[in-house]
Amino acid sequence: MADIVEIKVPDIGEFKDVEVIEVLVGAGDEIQPEQSLITLESDKASMEIPAPQGGKVTELLIKVGDTVNIGDPILKLEAGEGAAKEAAPAKAEKPAAAEKTEAPAATAPAAAPAPKAASFTGDVDMSAELVVLGSGPGGYTAAFRAADLGKKVILIERYESIGGVCLNVGCIPSKALLHTAQVINEAEEFADIGVAFNQPKIDLDKLRGHKNGVVGKLTGGLKQLARQRKVEIMHGYGKFTSPNTIEVEAGDGRKTVVGFDNCIIAAGSRVTKLPFIPWDDPRVMDSTDALEIEEVPERLLVVGGGIIGLEMATVYD
Repeated sequence: MADIVEIKVPDIGEFKDVEVIEVLVGAGDEIQPEQSLITLESDKASMEIPAPQGGKVTELLIKVGDTVNIGDPILKLEAGEGAAKEAAPAKAEKPAAAEKTEAPAATAPAAAPAPKAASFTGDVDMSAELVVLGSGPGGYTAAFRAADLGKKVILIERYESIGGVCLNVGCIPSKALLHTAQVINEAEEFADIGVAFNQPKIDLDKLRGHKNGVVGKLTGGLKQLARQRKVEIMHGYGKFTSPNTIEVEAGDGRKTVVGFDNCIIAAGSRVTKLPFIPWDDPRVMDSTDALEIEEVPERLLVVGGGIIGLEMATVYD
C-alpha cells in the first residue's frame, strides 16, 4: 500500500499571509519531484512552490485566494508504489498520401546571411542549459520556471544581493519606510477622535535597520527558493565572449567562463545621472541614497514624479 503524505509550504523566507494566485495541479494528477504546485505572490515578488517528491495528488487542501504561511498544508500525495511512470511521447502519425501532386511553389530568392558573432576558442569552466543574466523579478522568475521544467540553470547577478532593483533599492524598501510614515500619520489623526499621542521620536539607525531587515527576509527567501530548485547563483559582472559563452568577473577579479545553450538577459535598470544635476554637492542624493535616510532635511526637492519619487517624498514629508 502506498503512503499518503501531506505536502506543506516550505521555508519561504519568513513571509506571512502570502496569497495563493495560482494552483498548478489538481486531484488525480501524477506529479514529478520539483514540479511546481502553487504560485504565491507578495509585494511584487511571485514564487512557485515545487513538489519535494513525486506521486499522485489525492486531495487539494488549498485554493486560489487563500493566504498561507510556512508549514501550511498544500495537498495530500500518494507516494511510492502509487507513483506512475512517465508516459512515452506519442509518435507522430504519417500523413496520408495526397491524391494529387501539387505543383512546386516558385523558389524565393535566397536571403543574405546574417552576420555571425566571433567564436570563443578558450576553455569553459562550467556550463548550463540556461544562463540568466540579472536576478531581478524578471530574471529570478525565468530562472525558477526553467528549473521547474528540468533545465540546468545558472543565475548571474552583478551585486552581492539577489532580487534586483525592486527588492533591494526600489519598491520594497520604500514601502517598508512608507508603512512607518503611515503609522505616524494615523497616530496624529487619532487626535480628532479624542486620542492624542506624544510627538514621536525617530531613531534613524533603527528605522534603517528595520528597512534592511525587510529586504533581507525577501532576498533570503529567494535564495532558499533557488536552493530548492538547484539554481546556481554566481555573483559578478557578466560579459559575452561568444554566442554561447559568457565571462563572469567576480569582485576580487577572478574570472569564470560559463557555457550555455540559451541565455536570458534581464539586466534591469539603474539610477540615471542627469547631466544638469550638481552631483558633487553633498546635498544631492539619488533614490538609492534617499533610502538610507542619513538625515531628514527641513526642505527637500524631489526631481521626478515616478513611483519611487512619490514614495520618497511621502516618507521624508
